[in-house]
Amino acid sequence: MKAHEITPEVDPAALLFGAQFIDAFRIATTATKLDARQAAEKMLTFGPRWIEALLTLRNILVRPFGLKTSGAGESVSGEAIGIFPVLGATPERLVAGFDDHHLDFRIVIDVAATDNGQQITATTLVRTHNLLGRTYLQLIMPFHRLIVRTLLRQAAATL
Repeated sequence: MKAHEITPEVDPAALLFGAQFIDAFRIATTATKLDARQAAEKMLTFGPRWIEALLTLRNILVRPFGLKTSGAGESVSGEAIGIFPVLGATPERLVAGFDDHHLDFRIVIDVAATDNGQQITATTLVRTHNLLGRTYLQLIMPFHRLIVRTLLRQAAATL
């Protein structure tokens, strides 16, 4: 199973007005009854240890700058999946993320039927607010791409 980068198929203005960065990755699965919440849970609840180690390192490094660390966001509904506060959900789409003083981000998990099962798409949107946000985005980008692909493969493999 391979996760492929695709052209994002979302309305950025509706999800994060003013987003300066957007990317999307997709993977096919043979599952037929998966909804967006289940896909997000499979992706975001438990990741490989190397991702947890990177997140721990990230939290240590950003704490002196006053940035939010794992679990510090607030959701509209009070619920979260993994460390990500849920901002909205339907059976086809789950939107999670939070706003911080350096940047705001959203992760959108879409699930759609195909002829052979379903496809899961993870779209990330980011709006930076300052130099710290732009620098942070550039530093995490290589890790972001690897992590999203890994989490999509994890979700598809557990079905």
